[in-house]
Amino acid sequence: MNIIKSLWVWFSSILFVILAFPVALILWLVSLAFDSRRLMNNRWMVIQGIVLTKMSPFWKVITEGREKIDQNQAYIIIPTHQSMLDIVFFNMLRHRLRWVSKVEVFRMPLVGWEMRMVKYIELVRGNKSSVIKMMEKCVESLHDGISIVIFPEGTRSLTGAVGKFKTGAFQLAVKTDKPLLPVLIDGTGEILPKKGIIFGRRRVVRIRVLDPIFPGQFGTGDPDELAVRVHSLMVTAMDEMRSESGYPR
Repeated sequence: MNIIKSLWVWFSSILFVILAFPVALILWLVSLAFDSRRLMNNRWMVIQGIVLTKMSPFWKVITEGREKIDQNQAYIIIPTHQSMLDIVFFNMLRHRLRWVSKVEVFRMPLVGWEMRMVKYIELVRGNKSSVIKMMEKCVESLHDGISIVIFPEGTRSLTGAVGKFKTGAFQLAVKTDKPLLPVLIDGTGEILPKKGIIFGRRRVVRIRVLDPIFPGQFGTGDPDELAVRVHSLMVTAMDEMRSESGYPR
């Protein structure tokens, strides 16, 4: 049954991406004249993510705390990471943003092309010059009023536990004086685990937006210390969310 379900999800999702791409291309061509921030493409990317999330009968995504997001504020968003589905489901927050993603994803047909249209930010892991360029692009995006999303764990968790945080997002926060926005995502790893292509039986995913952390609340100018503090906060919040009575699965 899981194999049949997986075949349907992959087929329908790929077909939708193919059909949606011409719209993205038209919006990009129009944006060349008067939309340097690619806001139209950004909105279309969000719509695609919402449609992909809702078109499958095999899961339900519960979002909590969306009211904490000021749509006029640019954040450095730091979500937990369990699956490649996190990127798709994240659009349920309906916020204007740009992802920082490894360069390999940009090489994917259609998906990678559209990521470039929206001005998502690529990163070559382990390459110092790429990291510097990535940080410059992030600063530029934040100054343009567009939030940045960085997975602070750097990779998907194999167990669902919140892994140790890398400091890049926190260096950016200290440098730009922009608020951090922690977001918990739970359940995606049981639907589609790291390196997996077969969808599991879990049906419910929970996305919870925590309170923004503004520069005056950092309590330190050391990115390493800030990463440790925020990691502790998010681990505690994840434990609390999972321990709630009636926690959906």
